[in-house]
Amino acid sequence: MRATPSDCCQGARHAGNSRRRLVGRVPAAFGVGLLLAAGLLNAQTPAGFDAASAFGARPSVSDLSLSPDGTSVAYITPGTSRGSVLVTGRLGNPFRATGVMRADGKPYRLLRCGWVSNQRLVCQIYGIVPDAAGAAGLLPVSRWIAVDADGGNIRTLAVGRNMYSRGYFLHDGEIIDALPDEEAAVLMSRNYTPDDHIGSRVGSDKQGLGVDWVDTRNMTIRNVVQPRKEAFEYLSDGRGSVRVMGLAEQGTLGYENGISNFLYRAAGSTDWHQLSRYNERDHSGFWPIAVDHDLNVAYGFRKTNGRSALYTIKLDGSLEEHEVYSRPDVDVEDVVQIGRRQRVVGAAYATDREHSEVFDPQIKQLIGSISHALPRQPLLQIADSSVDESVLLVVSGSDDDPGVYYLFDRKSRHLNTFLVVRSQLEGVRLAKVQPVNYPASDGVMVPGYLTLPPGQESAHGLPAIVLPHGGPSARDKWGFDWLSQYFANRGYAVLQPEFRGSAGYGDDWFKHNGFRSWRIAIGDVLSAGRWLVKEGIADPARLGIVGWSYGGYAALQSAVVDPTLFKAVVAIAPVTDLPALVEENRYWTDYEIVKDFVGEAAHTREASPVDNAGSFKAPVLLFHGTLDRNVGYPQSQHMAEKLKSAGKQVELVTFKDLDHRLEDSDARALMLRRSDEFLHTAFAAAAAAH
Repeated sequence: MRATPSDCCQGARHAGNSRRRLVGRVPAAFGVGLLLAAGLLNAQTPAGFDAASAFGARPSVSDLSLSPDGTSVAYITPGTSRGSVLVTGRLGNPFRATGVMRADGKPYRLLRCGWVSNQRLVCQIYGIVPDAAGAAGLLPVSRWIAVDADGGNIRTLAVGRNMYSRGYFLHDGEIIDALPDEEAAVLMSRNYTPDDHIGSRVGSDKQGLGVDWVDTRNMTIRNVVQPRKEAFEYLSDGRGSVRVMGLAEQGTLGYENGISNFLYRAAGSTDWHQLSRYNERDHSGFWPIAVDHDLNVAYGFRKTNGRSALYTIKLDGSLEEHEVYSRPDVDVEDVVQIGRRQRVVGAAYATDREHSEVFDPQIKQLIGSISHALPRQPLLQIADSSVDESVLLVVSGSDDDPGVYYLFDRKSRHLNTFLVVRSQLEGVRLAKVQPVNYPASDGVMVPGYLTLPPGQESAHGLPAIVLPHGGPSARDKWGFDWLSQYFANRGYAVLQPEFRGSAGYGDDWFKHNGFRSWRIAIGDVLSAGRWLVKEGIADPARLGIVGWSYGGYAALQSAVVDPTLFKAVVAIAPVTDLPALVEENRYWTDYEIVKDFVGEAAHTREASPVDNAGSFKAPVLLFHGTLDRNVGYPQSQHMAEKLKSAGKQVELVTFKDLDHRLEDSDARALMLRRSDEFLHTAFAAAAAAH
């Protein structure tokens, strides 16, 4: 969901990341609720097309994967409005899908699943739970579950706890190697907590993140790398050997100082040596992301001329570095990987559209051939493959196509359509997205994406929305976006600005991030609205702003800086109080990093919409979930209270027991419908007043 990234300036908070921890010991426990389903839950199709329900519905297919032999698939589909179902099926004609496991979303939902043998899968579940001790508020929790393809033999992969265990861990760790050559076994980073029975037969002083070999069928376990308290990441070479370890430095009071040290092991050795040092505050140094067994190198990112570039470092003791790929205009953002061993075959980046530079000649030719067969779908990715790479799972889409999965048999050269990503939008005409550039107040040209109502090549005097992205260390990309597509379907022109402070364009564009450089970032957002009016695209009496997370902050703060430009403000899970945002992280190890990112200076009060409620003239609509760990629900509560006290028009819609992403189809539909109604009402009032 491009307009709603999962993070808001809060470090490594995504599910499954083992680096971010609570500071100190919190002796509490909780269970993981998981339900079994005999089949899929079939949603009732409404009699007429309901745009809010169709666009607000979560994807009908996500995280689709192939079994190692290429004969079966698994994917996640919505169950109830917030629940999720693991579906498996053997490929054939016809294809029959069976729901084998279901999470109800209260609070746990299926996040991702993957095959570890032809009959077995591992799935990660994720949810937000209250901290029983009270200090940390809300806790993001993830667990790994193993299950047979028919739903049998469910096992949890976490390290066992007992009554003597001290504290608990939020995340089990990560599957770092699916071990394609071994049946149903994985290499897994696993979190350990110490046991008060040290010295006894069952006691243990092990603490931190280590690596274990785990048989997912019977939970036979063999330790591979001893746990270390400061460890947060391990990388395997895809052949069962752990080659890289990441260690987080700590400063005072248990807080991390933003420095990561990476160690490596030479092939066949168990000794660790220094590989690199990375500074999270200024993004200097080398951050490894993958290991190539055959080349004996680590792939990773390092800055070149102020932009992220892809490098390799040899793991033979020489530490020889080589620049693999860089761009003079944008950051290299990711690597292209293929196969069960996740071998690196290219680099990914985005200008006005997403691109891949593929190094492997065979894969490059293969992607080119498939692309030619799908001329109307320029965004193409190999999502998965069989172990021998003879069967490929390909996903392709575009701005006006949410995506289609295809199966490609390399031996027969057959490309077959398989499943659509969003079945609710089949047959619905969607809008085209046009990359544009507009001038900021200082003359700098700011890139953005303009979406006009379906079928319109040009526009004049339309109701319009500026839709700044979240993050702020993020960016929008050309392609399908359910939020902007909904508003375009309802007749709005939508402009998504890549304001200064956005990621992906290098250091000069990022400035000091969208909080510390808020004046520049908000100025660029305001310039987006003024450009829409100047170009005649927007009716000035029907210009609004909508944002999620940091985008919600940008929407509110824009109404502080220029109270007259936007006639309506919609903010979803917004940051409203910068000092409060910092304080929300006090009991987490990345507190000092967040504090430095947001800033402590006097500017944080001037930059906080909650302290400037008296400046608002436009009506405000707020949405927020009560289990939001990224941006606390009280941020919207306090904003609404301050606006009401100042005599301003405001409404807060509360979603009970939902987190930052509002992963609930009914809640999203309600949010879309209420936003549309609110904008129409506000625009009518502005037009009447004018």
